Amino acid sequence: MHDHAHTHVHTEDARRLTIALVLILGLMAGEVVAGLLADSLALFSDAAHMLTDAGAIALALFAARLASRPAEGRFTFGFRRAEILSAQLNGATLVALGLVIAIEAVRRLIDPPEVEGLVVLVVALVGIVVNLAATMVLSGAERRSLNVEGAFQHVLTDLFAFIATAIAGAVVLITGFSRADGIAALVIAAIMLRSGLGLLRDSGRVLLEAAPRDLDPNEIGRALAEQNHVVEVHDLHVWEVTSGFPAISAHVTVRAGCDTQAHRRELAALLSDRFGITHSTLQVETRHEGPLAIEPLQRGSGA
Repeated sequence: MHDHAHTHVHTEDARRLTIALVLILGLMAGEVVAGLLADSLALFSDAAHMLTDAGAIALALFAARLASRPAEGRFTFGFRRAEILSAQLNGATLVALGLVIAIEAVRRLIDPPEVEGLVVLVVALVGIVVNLAATMVLSGAERRSLNVEGAFQHVLTDLFAFIATAIAGAVVLITGFSRADGIAALVIAAIMLRSGLGLLRDSGRVLLEAAPRDLDPNEIGRALAEQNHVVEVHDLHVWEVTSGFPAISAHVTVRAGCDTQAHRRELAALLSDRFGITHSTLQVETRHEGPLAIEPLQRGSGA
């Protein structure tokens, strides 16, 4: 049942990602032409960002397809972490492109070129409509996946970028203040850096096998230790295989004479019901009570 639901989510996400990709590619082609005509850095930065949007969505589609492959051979978890690698790459491209745009924006603030405000404004308004549609499409996807979230952040930051560009175009058109184009590009760069660093942070936590943000290992350990007949919980590890797939392993000691398998099932049910952790590896052992009995060495004929 879980696998069927997981497959359905991937199929629906793939459909939404494909729709967003078609919208972004169409707008990007028109914006490159408009940017050349208007000599607008804001439009070029938007177009460059949209190229990364298209790449991010295409990468997200590929990673989602790869992650849906079943576990086999040496890949005992399958390729689920491919989604995290995709999110990591999306975050890195946002940061890199944001830095490039920021540097060029500063240069244009110092020596501003002539900008066709009307072209910038019209293209930006069209961009707002298209990116708003793409954002709404992706907002309905499973955004607990950092892979999908990475693609969503690309499109969302581009929506904000077009809003900033439209304002810049209007300012240039009304007042002739050409530096508004460079200022808008700086705003776009700041948005891209913020989103990119957030993706790098969140995907980095998964790659470093940190506990999920919504799960406290200390709270989980206390919950296990509070159960009847549990003496000790140690070697507790909580991590994420991929976004939305938490896992746990632990050694649990129970009182002598207890049914270790029954306790293991009870503790696994607790982890699933209370913390939403369905993948648990628990080694349940009984505590030895009383003095150790050491058998004397027996000398055999071969000793």
